[in-house]
Amino acid sequence: MTRDDFWKLIETSRRGAENVDDEMAKLHDLLVQLPTEDILGFDTCFQECIRDAYTQELWAAAYIVNGGCSDDGFDYFMGWLIAQGRKAFEAVLADPEKVGAIAEPDDHVECERMWSAAAIAYEAKTGKDDFYKISKGVTRQLRGEPWDEETVDQLYPTLAQKFSR
Repeated sequence: MTRDDFWKLIETSRRGAENVDDEMAKLHDLLVQLPTEDILGFDTCFQECIRDAYTQELWAAAYIVNGGCSDDGFDYFMGWLIAQGRKAFEAVLADPEKVGAIAEPDDHVECERMWSAAAIAYEAKTGKDDFYKISKGVTRQLRGEPWDEETVDQLYPTLAQKFSR
């Protein structure tokens, strides 16, 4: 599966979805229709997007938006960001403060289900539970300058103002 194919599936799942839960249900329906190799390819593309987004700068933005952000919380934030589609994902990676253009203070800015979308579709299609044994892992390493919780608002003042709790 190419990265373009990956993003087309995300965009198709977004069409008509009222919220991220609807989108994940639609994504599941799309994935189970694919050949097994493409389901695995979808997961590889997802993992590559996570690798690309795994930066201190994005984590700082997630911390501000969510009023705190553990390592699991950051994973789920990245899942949510990918679920917003290619345009939003690329814009926020280029400038993390742009997350304020797609999220509102009352939004739930996490999507844990994105992490298991391919695994659940694979199991539904094949009846096998060996997804994590055969899927390709993508190594990620946190990049960027560390930040301090006490001063993180100074990194992205516009976000801090919009999402102040």
